[in-house]
Amino acid sequence: MTILEGNGATPPPAGDLIKDTTTQTFVKDVIEESKRQPVLIDFWAPWCGPCRQLTPILEKAVRAAKGKVKLVKMNIDEHPQIPGQMGIQSIPAVIAFAGGRPADGFMGAVPESQVTAFIDKLTQGMPGPASVSDMLKEAETATAEGDHATAAAIYAEILQEDATNITALAGLARCYVETDAIDQAKQTLAMIPEAKRNDAAVKAVQAAIDLSEQAKSLGPVSDLEQKIAANPTDHQARFDLAVALSAKGDRLSAANHLLDIVKRDRKWNDDGARKQLVQFFEAWGATDEATVEGRKRLSSILFS
Repeated sequence: MTILEGNGATPPPAGDLIKDTTTQTFVKDVIEESKRQPVLIDFWAPWCGPCRQLTPILEKAVRAAKGKVKLVKMNIDEHPQIPGQMGIQSIPAVIAFAGGRPADGFMGAVPESQVTAFIDKLTQGMPGPASVSDMLKEAETATAEGDHATAAAIYAEILQEDATNITALAGLARCYVETDAIDQAKQTLAMIPEAKRNDAAVKAVQAAIDLSEQAKSLGPVSDLEQKIAANPTDHQARFDLAVALSAKGDRLSAANHLLDIVKRDRKWNDDGARKQLVQFFEAWGATDEATVEGRKRLSSILFS
């Protein structure tokens, strides 16, 4: 199961704004859902000409409201019980539910302007859809808190509207990396045009993918720790341990081991420890605690 499955984390696709309902699902689709945002229920029938005129207008207006309201359609020929209980005697009939109960409604195939005004009145005072920048900030916060499912859901929602958003693509790929779904991360990065691959966020994710794959070729952490305990100057074992620890999320320890190599032998492996640190910093991000602390200590060692 990927991070976009389960836990209710997957954002509703645009199609979820509009759906058909039945007698059995009416309570869930209309009454319960209207406790979260208003729901319009469109009572219609296949033989009803005015219904065929009104339904596309309703669908267009609901999409334009961008999540402030949902539309649920009920075929009264197949499901007569609910409209009968509600006293619906002619169609098309549209009833608005809010807070779990009927709030307003209208009859007949009214023009688009009237439908838009009806929805505006119904949703007056409700906050508008979040801007992309606000959603990106929310996703970044979720990522920083380790809530990768929520972050991935937000990025996916942004990508539904703009499939080329580089920040969202890189963010979604990062979520996959953090949950060790490397194949999905690669597939997501592959959607980014070559010309945009030098974007800082994209490069950071690519570095994280490289580190993850690098770590898989190493032995168990305990074996590497035993090698270092037996020989503290075994720089290769310490280097490998740093990579393994970074993959497990122990970034401070990973940085400390590489800093130890730099301090002991700057020229080891053609300045390999310092170069690996730079890759760590790129993969972790400039504001990560281990990056900030590691840069300070590296500068202190290099310029002391």
